[in-house]
Amino acid sequence: KIIITLCDHAFTDNILHRVLARLPDAPPGIKGISLFMVPKYMVNADGSTGRRNDVQPVSIEHKLGIHSSPTCVMSYGDDGGAHGYLVGAEHDGIACMFTMMNHARLSVGIQGLSISERAYQQALAYAKEREQGRRPGQSGRARIIQHADVRRMLMLMKSGCEAMRAVAYVTATSLDHMNHSPDSGNHSERFALLTPVVKGWSTELAQEIASLGVQVHGGMGYIEETGAAQHFRDARITSIYEGTNGIQAQDLVGRKIIRDDGKALGDLIGEIRQTIAALSDVDAGQAVIKRALDDATGKLAQATDWLLSNYRDDPDAPGSVAINFLMLMGYVCGGWQMARAAMIAAQKSASSGDEFYRSKIVTARFYAEHYLPRTAGHFSAIRAGSGTIMALDEGQF
Repeated sequence: KIIITLCDHAFTDNILHRVLARLPDAPPGIKGISLFMVPKYMVNADGSTGRRNDVQPVSIEHKLGIHSSPTCVMSYGDDGGAHGYLVGAEHDGIACMFTMMNHARLSVGIQGLSISERAYQQALAYAKEREQGRRPGQSGRARIIQHADVRRMLMLMKSGCEAMRAVAYVTATSLDHMNHSPDSGNHSERFALLTPVVKGWSTELAQEIASLGVQVHGGMGYIEETGAAQHFRDARITSIYEGTNGIQAQDLVGRKIIRDDGKALGDLIGEIRQTIAALSDVDAGQAVIKRALDDATGKLAQATDWLLSNYRDDPDAPGSVAINFLMLMGYVCGGWQMARAAMIAAQKSASSGDEFYRSKIVTARFYAEHYLPRTAGHFSAIRAGSGTIMALDEGQF
């Protein structure tokens, strides 16, 4: 087995490896895969630790990032055979794995958020200290946070982190309701719908935010000692493991939208439109957010209609538009949550005047002005379908 995270260590007395493998008479394909628990040490009848099982790491991979997490090649059964215990029914390994994977995908999305937040905090601290150039009309050196372009980058980082965090919270809330609420069915649908968005959209955005963190540092960001580059390198894996973002996107359009004819997404769009209706037309900030979110939500609804109308006639359509659909939906969901935050902040600010609430309102408006316009590009790419994507012969590449 390759690409196994933290495959051996001394943190615990024993390790239970979850291993997907085939029984001798297993049918071909994924329908023949079973799940086994393979211990590092066998356990004696009295519960004591027994002999070492025939499972061990044979090499450690050299990776682009996440250097604190060893990634290994594992060998099973090179010296007599590794002993494992069947988990669940025979040939039911993939179903067992997805029970874990859905939670892991939510965690990876939050990992992308965490790296983004750390990159933002470091870039912000640097921007408040580094002096370079002058502000227009002022004498003396300026801290780079006073320059408009640096502010633009910091606001992209700040608003992106807040939007990702809010969407992750909403998804985690659905998970809690799914596990503990009598109305678990609807929450199960919502959790399933949003999980690929949290994983895919958040980790794509994380790479952009980590890159902005390097850019804020300027030349020093390219020097390893500052630490900015580590966030950039560490973020890169998040769009790959626990299912690449391309696979997340195909899961979204195939299993979560096409399979139920867009019902779950339609319900979500309905909730977003309720939020849009509640936004003020009088308050200047909310009015900007309202127009931008209404336009972006309309594009998501039209993209859904396009997908449901075209996938039968063009089998390449879902795969061709999937990643753009995921990103479009992610930006809309982020805008929805930022709009909700802005409304609450406006109410709180009116009574308290706290600058924290003003910051929330301005950040939500920035998101509406700078992130939500991206939905137009994703929508245009979706409507283009698979035509030029699949037009060239392999030899023309």
